[in-house]
Amino acid sequence: MSEIFPFNKPEHRYRIAMGVEYRGSNYYGWQIQKTGVPTVQARLTEAVSSVANEAVDIIVAGRTDAGVHASNQVIHFDTSVIRKEYGWTVGTNTRLPRDISVQWAKVVDTHFHARFSAKERAYRYVIYNAPMPGGILRDGLTWERRPLDLQRMQLAAESLLGEHDFSSFRAANCQAHSPVKELRELTLIQQGRLIVLQARANGFLYHMVRNIAGVLMAIGRGDQPVSWAADLLHHQDRTQGGVTAPAAGLYFVRARYEREDLPRMPAGPGFLDGFAALPDV
Repeated sequence: MSEIFPFNKPEHRYRIAMGVEYRGSNYYGWQIQKTGVPTVQARLTEAVSSVANEAVDIIVAGRTDAGVHASNQVIHFDTSVIRKEYGWTVGTNTRLPRDISVQWAKVVDTHFHARFSAKERAYRYVIYNAPMPGGILRDGLTWERRPLDLQRMQLAAESLLGEHDFSSFRAANCQAHSPVKELRELTLIQQGRLIVLQARANGFLYHMVRNIAGVLMAIGRGDQPVSWAADLLHHQDRTQGGVTAPAAGLYFVRARYEREDLPRMPAGPGFLDGFAALPDV
């Protein structure tokens, strides 16, 4: 029957992956919300759907919270429309606000999934450690006026490495099925007034990086002993944890996939390119 009536055949669908950079300061996080407040997903969905001339559903590698940024977010969507990869990037960018930008687009096979194919995710948390707040990049950094002892912070960070129950570092409304994650890297590097915390794991809990940053900053200020991080990990109780660090300093910088056909951009954010001794992710 399908050979006689070819119009009954399902249309061919193409899967497009994109790399996206955005400043999250003006958005209520990544995910579309019923209240209609501005979100990154809402703006991207509107722009990509316009280029595709059809409605698309966008899947993301890692959802970010309100005020959190991304330098290498990965998304995918399915479409019946054929466009050149350059057309997807330029066409989408002309329909986006200036604080969201598509860096690349790639046709991928349908086995690729931006979220479920990711084997590892990485974040960077950027602290401006100076007596007075800076006026430049103020919503892209977290200011800490008291001097931070990097050696104390790194010693405490090492106690969190490995596979653990991170209940003490998850938000109360975290919806993850399990609090157990494998934290593979927690590196602190300082250059001038900037301190960068780099975290890699097989997955992150809601507010996990910001809660870790808050604990390490308290230790770096001398408000808590180095052993406090390990103690919190052992307690598995968020109520005994420290203050959640502000969103402004947090960047989603990498999702790692076991494939070589996706463009590999610098981890970012751009003002950290060439940052001395900061390992790539």
